[in-house]
Amino acid sequence: MAGRKPKPTAVKKLEGNPGKRKLNTKELVPAKGMPACPDWLMPEAKKKWERLAKLMNQMGVLTEVDMAAFAAYCQSYARWREAQEHITSGGSTFETDKGYQQQTPWVGIANTNQKLMLQAASEFGLTPSSRSRIVAGNGKVKETEDEMEALLGDSGVFG
Repeated sequence: MAGRKPKPTAVKKLEGNPGKRKLNTKELVPAKGMPACPDWLMPEAKKKWERLAKLMNQMGVLTEVDMAAFAAYCQSYARWREAQEHITSGGSTFETDKGYQQQTPWVGIANTNQKLMLQAASEFGLTPSSRSRIVAGNGKVKETEDEMEALLGDSGVFG
């Protein structure tokens, strides 16, 4: 489907419905509740899940129905990090039998998982630009604390 993604009704209401179009009164609102961390995640993915899931749930950007998408984010993060560790320790190229320099498969794995991770991160408001577009929970922003900054701190998308 081409074009912009539709804005959630909550966002349109907060903006005062500038287009004056009819609002979707039947928009699906997922039940609150934090999804359990899947057993099949890689150990590093489980660590990422544990660092972010509770805070994201409290902010209203992670619910039970988001388990698969958030698991994909965490798993992509773990695979990206594993590939980066291989590149750091062994380099990004190797010499072939004929003496040519060739990129290691780890570079492709890192690039693919970085792209997947960033796409998923954007959906959850885990990047600077996506945070400016997301409205979480009830749409009210606390003026005294920035929970997203506390959430991301040193452990944002790549930490």
